[in-house]
Amino acid sequence: MSSRKSVTYQECMGNIQTYIKRPENLEMIEKAYQFANKCHEGQFRKSGEPYVVHVIEVANTLALLHTSPKTIAAGFLHDTVEDCQGVTNETIQEMFGEEISQIVDAVTKIGNIKFQDEREYLASNHRKLFIAMAKDIRVILVKLADRLHNMRTLEYMKPEKQKKIANETLSVYAPIAHRLGISEIKNELEDLSFKYLYNEKYNEIKNLVAQRESERNQQVDMMITDIKIIMDTYHIPYRIFGRSKHFYSIYKKMVTKNKRFEEILDLLAIRIVTDTETRCYEILGYIHATYRPIPGRFKDYIAMPKANMYQSLHTTVVEPQHGNIFEIQIRTEQMDAVAERGVAAHWLYKEHPNFSHAQEQKQIEDKLSWFRDFSMMTDEDSSDPLEYMNVLQKDIFEANVYCLSPRGKVIALPQGSCPIDFAYRIHTEVGHKTVGAKVNGAIVPLNTILKTGDVVDILTNKNSKGPSEDWIKIVKSGHARNKIRSFLQKQEEMDRKESIKMGQQMLEEEFKKQKLDPSIITEKRLESILNSLSFKTVDDLFVGLANKRVSLEAIVNRLVKNRQVVLEDEEIIKQVNKDSTKIRKVSGCGVIVPGIDSISVSLANCCSPIPGDDILGYISKGQGVKVHRCDCPNIINEKKRLIPVEWDENIQEKIYDVPLTVLSTDRNYLLSDIMTTLQQCGAYLRHVDSYVNDDNLTATTKLLLSIKDASHLKMIIANLKKVRSVNEVIRDIK
Repeated sequence: MSSRKSVTYQECMGNIQTYIKRPENLEMIEKAYQFANKCHEGQFRKSGEPYVVHVIEVANTLALLHTSPKTIAAGFLHDTVEDCQGVTNETIQEMFGEEISQIVDAVTKIGNIKFQDEREYLASNHRKLFIAMAKDIRVILVKLADRLHNMRTLEYMKPEKQKKIANETLSVYAPIAHRLGISEIKNELEDLSFKYLYNEKYNEIKNLVAQRESERNQQVDMMITDIKIIMDTYHIPYRIFGRSKHFYSIYKKMVTKNKRFEEILDLLAIRIVTDTETRCYEILGYIHATYRPIPGRFKDYIAMPKANMYQSLHTTVVEPQHGNIFEIQIRTEQMDAVAERGVAAHWLYKEHPNFSHAQEQKQIEDKLSWFRDFSMMTDEDSSDPLEYMNVLQKDIFEANVYCLSPRGKVIALPQGSCPIDFAYRIHTEVGHKTVGAKVNGAIVPLNTILKTGDVVDILTNKNSKGPSEDWIKIVKSGHARNKIRSFLQKQEEMDRKESIKMGQQMLEEEFKKQKLDPSIITEKRLESILNSLSFKTVDDLFVGLANKRVSLEAIVNRLVKNRQVVLEDEEIIKQVNKDSTKIRKVSGCGVIVPGIDSISVSLANCCSPIPGDDILGYISKGQGVKVHRCDCPNIINEKKRLIPVEWDENIQEKIYDVPLTVLSTDRNYLLSDIMTTLQQCGAYLRHVDSYVNDDNLTATTKLLLSIKDASHLKMIIANLKKVRSVNEVIRDIK
């Protein structure tokens, strides 16, 4: 981590010219540099260096990755639109073409967007970057090169700024570099972030590594000498060298695996690079024949590549003479290039007339198993950038379970994922039509947790109704969860539309059946009866009709009542208001309606009022006065049609039906204890329905009781609440 000398333009061009030879390409790169140099003239970085040093460093990193001429040109130009007055995207497009302009535009920071929440700002900024990356991989390569140099010069920033940038780098940019397989950049980004975020730990590990460096180098050199003898004996072509582990990787192992520095086995590491895959396995055989391998430490990433295309054989062996433990990596030259430069190594820019970026992008999607999933996620509509980032972080950056389809396609999933997650990663429609799964040839439940190496075969049925709400509780990937929620919401909307249509048809057919005039069914007339039926909108009324929450008879009666009925009701209200003190006749249900002696009076079924309840009268259309409890939600919004009523003081003793719901924790003999309590309270039980709820922990008991009055009911409820495990007793209202 020592300070490094800045790269000059001449050195940068030297690296570029190692693989870019065509004069027109070199001229374009030269033109981009000259334009950037002129635009940034007079600008300086916090380090005091001319600003142009930064863009040279970015271009040089891109050259070391052997990216295309247009990518390098975009690296020179990436800050001109943001930081240089008078330079616009149109300027870049006019001078350098649409492709380079689009890359520069995508890399440009979103400086003009302001959010109250800084996390939301960062998430939105990153989202734009990722969407651009899904469309054009060159965007992220320029951004990674830009971030790398910014991290190398982070010492000139204020401490709070250092931590903010380092944290963003560690959580966003290093994981991208890892997923692209560019370990050189990923390791440096992680170590630099580690230095500024956890400086004490960083220095502690740095000192531990330094203390044992000479001893470790000596041990590695001795082991290399021994292995060289083996390679030469069997005439195998090879390169061999020691490999040092970067500081953040050591720290992570110490923290996640709770190990001391001395216990980390792969601090002593050797890499052997050969020419073919077959040679890799041959070398492995000779190594295991010579040294004792440690059980459980062998990994074959050649047969089972990582999601970022990494391939290598890893084994850990014990050197017998001194008992030293070594990790040995064996790979081909091509594998080694991919391990260091990742995605860039697969499409090193080659100058030929048929070079096509579109073809290049498709090759990347084909080679990177996760990149197609990434592209698919960036196409999803999500108004919440934080949710988008959470899905991306969990499903792409933290995915560490690698399963295979029956055809051998590798699917990377988050820890704890199940076959449903796998199905949705294959395709949304596969997820929707999933009815079962086979893992390693055996049929398993859909909530089975998948492990690395599992071969998963999804069983589908084109007639499947789709996912259920229970799936949301099972899946681990945000991508699958969002797809399931979206399906259920659309299904709910479709079901509602079908119910509205069905309700309309039912009402029209009923009118035809009764030979009534269908012109009565108008929006205005329907709206006029909503309150009386406790619906908010006409669509709600139709849905209620389709779902049998309201009867056809009730709607038809309200729509066809003639004007005379309305006038009669209004006359009743006037009469009540005028003569309420003169007439006090007791009705058959024991309720007095002041001012009325000839109208029908009955108790409302919805709230089941009983003597002792506070009550009100509701003048219904053509059905006399209905007596409700004052707290009945069916009359709570009424104003004009309510009249005062009262219980007769000398009411004859009667029995009234009251529905109750008992909510409780489920246990043995619960229902028996409830029955005993009711018997002791003198309540006559007319009906009971008791069941365990879906959570398998709680129970619901529905009771229909015959009781005397409100005081009797109050006593019953109080005693039911004393029953062990009963949580609540509710008096039902229909």
